[in-house]
Amino acid sequence: MHRRQFLQTSSLGFGWLGLSHLAGAAALKPHFPPKAKSVILCYMSGGVSQVDSFDPKPLLHKLAGQPMPMPVKATMFNNVGTIMPSPWEFRQHGDSGLPVSDLFPHMAAMADDLCVIRSMTSKASEHAQGNFHFHSGFSFQGHPSAGAWMSYGLGSESTDLPAYVVLRSGAATDPIGGSGIYSSGFLPAQHQASFLTVDRDPALPNLKASESSDAQLREIAAMRALDQRFSAQTGRVSAVEAAITNYETAFRMQSSVPEACELKGESEATKKLYGIDSANPELAAYARQCLTARRLVERGVRFIELSCLQGTKKIAPPINPWDQHNNLKEGHADMAAQVDQPIAALLRDLKARGLLESTIVIFSGEFGRTPFAQGSDGRDHNPYGFSLWVAGGGFKPGFSYGATDDFGYHAVEDRLSVYDLWATVQHQLGIVPEDLTYLFGGRYFRLIDVEGRVIKALVS
Repeated sequence: MHRRQFLQTSSLGFGWLGLSHLAGAAALKPHFPPKAKSVILCYMSGGVSQVDSFDPKPLLHKLAGQPMPMPVKATMFNNVGTIMPSPWEFRQHGDSGLPVSDLFPHMAAMADDLCVIRSMTSKASEHAQGNFHFHSGFSFQGHPSAGAWMSYGLGSESTDLPAYVVLRSGAATDPIGGSGIYSSGFLPAQHQASFLTVDRDPALPNLKASESSDAQLREIAAMRALDQRFSAQTGRVSAVEAAITNYETAFRMQSSVPEACELKGESEATKKLYGIDSANPELAAYARQCLTARRLVERGVRFIELSCLQGTKKIAPPINPWDQHNNLKEGHADMAAQVDQPIAALLRDLKARGLLESTIVIFSGEFGRTPFAQGSDGRDHNPYGFSLWVAGGGFKPGFSYGATDDFGYHAVEDRLSVYDLWATVQHQLGIVPEDLTYLFGGRYFRLIDVEGRVIKALVS
């Protein structure tokens, strides 16, 4: 008998009560018919260089080795060198002719599915602040991440899996800022991220049952009775209610998580597409995250974030592996070799299964990099204008939006903020961004704060 059937027919009385309680919280009604149901965030911790990936700037080659002809703002290390051209050639791809550099040959093959934003900006120029800002809109800890907001606003379409999941594999670590960047902040605790390590058994620590299902059911029934009594005594405190929900979710995850992370049922062609068996261990590990992300989308998980691993050559720290302050050519090539094939495969696989139209895939770091060198061969942080791309979920395919100046330094056309990005993502998920609020400390907070706006030009 399936565990869900066992719960429903259990004489303990817990089964139906627990499931009915959770079913009400699992999937919430959107504000209007959505274009998308799920989000996959491929987060490139450390900051990908826009002028070496999706924002070609021929002037950098023409003026290579010269000082910048405009004022240069303070950088992280203030070791400002001369203008540095990209070591990669840009080519137009697909019917759209979207330019992508040779750094990402696999993603370039999917150019007709990408909506490239070239005018993104950040309020932060340091990694921890940048990570918090990109995820929550605020540059410090304590605010809910975008995944937590989506969970709070829409819940999960699965009764057996959480709405918000962060995937890890290999030696992947959290970006600077730690697990707090995935926090539920002041939202109820059931909206925080669940962390799954997809190449380890169990994928979630302490997930395996230590006793029979019957014994567990009796234990959980007793715990629920005690928790409910305590919750009533404390006036239904949200933290207590969240703890009750999390216990019950964890029970169901004992069977649902191993099944979702098990790739034996995937065809050899699919595994090869992603690079699961690659000789590059970091590529193979990241490929497992990408393939698992597709499986989680199929099972109704609302928001999934993937974690980069440190590059094979270990040029940058493991917590921000795209952070090439020196030896950019080797460091960026090393990181691109890890993520390029798996992410392109994820897009291709979602599209083949009819899932890309209902899944928003985002590729971004916390900021970009300077068009001038740091020292001789690196690039420093640049929050003033950088690139990211979005695919699926009703975002315009084969399309570029906004522009930086001729050097790729500052956004000068259709300047966007992270609030605008998340407002547009929420809109595609059927949420009115201004209406998704939470009262905390006497103020109604929103993911988009007071300035985010839906960018209608990005979506169809």
